[in-house]
Amino acid sequence: MRGLTVNGRPVAAAAERSAGRRPPRDLSRLRGPALDLGFVLGAMLDVFLNPPREAEPYMHVLSGLACVALVLRRRFPFAVTLATVPGFLTGWSELAAMIALGTLARRRLWGWQTAVGAVLVAFCRFMRWPPAEFVQLEWRQHLLNLIYGCIVAGMPVALGLLLAARQELSSRIRELAASREREQQLHAQAVRAEERARLAREMHDLVSHQVTLIAMQAGGLQVAARDEDTRHAARTIRDLSTRTLDELRQLVGVLRTSPAEDGESPGLDRLGDLVRGCDTEVSVRVEVAVEQLPPAVSAAGYRTVQEALTNVRKHAPCASATVLVRAEDGWLLVEVRNTAPHRAPAAPLPSGGHGLMGLRERAALLGGTCQARPTEDGGFLVRVRLPLPGGKG
Repeated sequence: MRGLTVNGRPVAAAAERSAGRRPPRDLSRLRGPALDLGFVLGAMLDVFLNPPREAEPYMHVLSGLACVALVLRRRFPFAVTLATVPGFLTGWSELAAMIALGTLARRRLWGWQTAVGAVLVAFCRFMRWPPAEFVQLEWRQHLLNLIYGCIVAGMPVALGLLLAARQELSSRIRELAASREREQQLHAQAVRAEERARLAREMHDLVSHQVTLIAMQAGGLQVAARDEDTRHAARTIRDLSTRTLDELRQLVGVLRTSPAEDGESPGLDRLGDLVRGCDTEVSVRVEVAVEQLPPAVSAAGYRTVQEALTNVRKHAPCASATVLVRAEDGWLLVEVRNTAPHRAPAAPLPSGGHGLMGLRERAALLGGTCQARPTEDGGFLVRVRLPLPGGKG
């Protein structure tokens, strides 16, 4: 089985190397405040080292406020961008406005707030203050200011969008590596379960048949024997054969279930933790006592919800999902349905479909069914039906 690769390199290995290059947690916490302080100091140097000779006091104040406002650029990017406009329009805090606009583009992507901020920053570079000086400029100077205004506003927007796309791509690669590892584990478990089931069938069909014949022959010999030694030997053979059959039935039962070394698999009782850790809007409705479900059925239902929500996050960003778990006519129904995505993924990622294949194999091993198909409203539906003990299935 080949692992998923990106640019010829395994995704899991790339993710591990990327994780290995990450700075320690303490340094990561300090990097953000240090970067904010650097931006504020850089903007202040740009303002206080290059003041116009005929600048009014209010121009100095507005330009300085534009630099100080950068402290809040992460929490309120749009408001900070608006706060830098007066200082850029009447003063010369150009660098502060560009930093605020770049942060806005990275946080809000290309939305109406970013568009408004870009237009205002471009206008501040195009406009000359006071307005009387702006009117006196020639058309060539107006055209040149317009070109520089588009550059001053376009560069931070492009850089912010590029950084946002890089961050989202890195996050999706890590999710893809984790999903791929989970798919491989599910497939390996399915292969092992199929092999155990095959061994159980062969042991039941061959060994138990031969041992049963031995027990029957020993029983007949015990009745037909005339001396006590022969009857005692036949009785011993029959007892050993019966005990061997009981142990064989227990062994076959173990082979048909998950072995202890596979570890305890999470079940539907941990569905709340799964939903809380998912970066997707999910509504859950459980209409069955999950504590009373067989471990294998509960684990299969949990894996179904886990894989379906992973696919929603991977292929349908910004979409909401609903999870339904209920019992009907002796079957456990697990259904995960998501709405149509509001936007396509920034960087479409490849998928081999092994996750859904693993769900079908797991359901088939338990005697159930798995359906996965698009819905009429543009969403996607994953429905798994698993038989319950004593049910009609």
